[in-house]
Amino acid sequence: MTSSLRKAALPIAVVLAAGGLFWRYARAGDGVPLPSPVTDSAPAKGKAGLETAVFSGGCFWGVQAVFQHVKGVADATSGYAGGAASTAKYDLVSTGDTGHAESVKVTFDPAQVSFGQLLKVFFSVAHDPTELNRQGPDEGTQYRSALFFTAADQKRVAEAYVQQLDRAKVFHGRIVTQIVPLQAFYPAEGYHQNYARLHPDNPYIAINDAPKVAHLKKLFPSLYRGD
Repeated sequence: MTSSLRKAALPIAVVLAAGGLFWRYARAGDGVPLPSPVTDSAPAKGKAGLETAVFSGGCFWGVQAVFQHVKGVADATSGYAGGAASTAKYDLVSTGDTGHAESVKVTFDPAQVSFGQLLKVFFSVAHDPTELNRQGPDEGTQYRSALFFTAADQKRVAEAYVQQLDRAKVFHGRIVTQIVPLQAFYPAEGYHQNYARLHPDNPYIAINDAPKVAHLKKLFPSLYRGD
């Protein structure tokens, strides 16, 4: 959704919420208690250096806000993945025709937080992994659920966790998250960075994204990092 359309939808969203009809949107990031991954990356004790992975799950404002509050995450950057460099621009990505997904590149210290733990956060509070090409009030392929892995071990852990969660039937439907190799990541425009943190009173943030951070704090107290 473009910025103008997103703003135009806000009054409708607020009315729906006030009227008790917001159930359809509230499922994204509601905070689903999940089992820990049976298969995870190996303990990183003594292993130097940071790792990266790219997560896509709806509007990047909320996904970035969640990962910015996870201990062990050194940086979370909003951007685009899945398409070409020439189309990595918000107005173009918002058409849904570029192949890009709104994404967040997460740089983390595997000695402090494992990739499996990041996946658990991603599936539990950052978005609803059963929604196909939509999250909350936003629709289109640019809002799809995807993991762009940067290492074979990330692919192994992610595929195993999706199978584990599907077998456990913890969600109302099957997980539709794409697990694909990262070809390139393009940072989004400056005004998109840290958007939730800088605009906490924006109705879109208050309704769709602030609850995700609250659920992170509640469900992952040992991983939660305050401002």
